[in-house]
Amino acid sequence: MLDNIRSAYNVGSFFRTADAAGGAMLHLCGITPYPPNPKLDKTALGALESVSWMRYATVTDAVSTLRLVGIPVFAVELTDTSVDYRSIPYPTPSAFVFGHELHGVNDFALNVADAIVHIPMQGKKSSLNVATVAGIIVFEALRASP
Repeated sequence: MLDNIRSAYNVGSFFRTADAAGGAMLHLCGITPYPPNPKLDKTALGALESVSWMRYATVTDAVSTLRLVGIPVFAVELTDTSVDYRSIPYPTPSAFVFGHELHGVNDFALNVADAIVHIPMQGKKSSLNVATVAGIIVFEALRASP
């Protein structure tokens, strides 16, 4: 789930990562750019044709829809209650909420998530590019799924 991701180039990268992960579906929420969009095409490099996607007015709508069909939701954000992303066995399927590049994940999604996970940082900065985070999280979920 992409919660108000501003950059079409980041969204294109999400499409490539979803394709590489073997068919994940993207839920594009709020101001997140969606196809058709030439900036998405530039970074998706063909993945727009191989990855399913849905558009939602808000991340609340997307989370509520996935909850109705029993899919667990994990918010990806550094908070006081977040846990190391490597410490959770992710069921299949699982949904991940990736937030706005500056403001992070929506409070509703944080409050209803099954867990909030973060990537521990070793450097002076406390963040990574959101598309980079997606690659790390998605491939860990694939590795760790039962």
